[in-house]
Amino acid sequence: MRKQQGFSLIELLIVVSIILIISAMAIPNFLRSRLRANEASAVASLRMINTAAITYSITYPDMGFPAQLTTLGGANPCATATSAQACLIDDILAQGYKSGYSFAWTGDGAVPSFSFIVTGTPQVVGGSGERMFCTDQTGVIHYDPTGSGCTNASLALQ
Repeated sequence: MRKQQGFSLIELLIVVSIILIISAMAIPNFLRSRLRANEASAVASLRMINTAAITYSITYPDMGFPAQLTTLGGANPCATATSAQACLIDDILAQGYKSGYSFAWTGDGAVPSFSFIVTGTPQVVGGSGERMFCTDQTGVIHYDPTGSGCTNASLALQ
């Protein structure tokens, strides 16, 4: 009489098919939660940029708001803050990229500057985020559900 060791081929196929079914249910949920996390990070980044811009305008009243997003950042570690490198936000965010979103700063071109708009656009619409976000000197964050074309007339986050 021979003693059987290990699993039969049928048993292994059943286990693999169960794992595949569970994976098919879990992966879409994981991707959706990742999109939501990227969007939450983008909103938090816009709030941080807005706060840094207001701090910059108070610290350097002769400049008003900065002319570009990189002005709010600085080398790491930042030894001395200046009007050219204010060291108010992380330098990676100041370069315009974070968590699947691209951030763009548009100033009014005046010195001192009195207005700006910052947009956060998903790098891959539907892949890294679904909504585009924007804010200005008022601090209200707006969004566009299509992922492009956010303006101050877009829907406001509640």
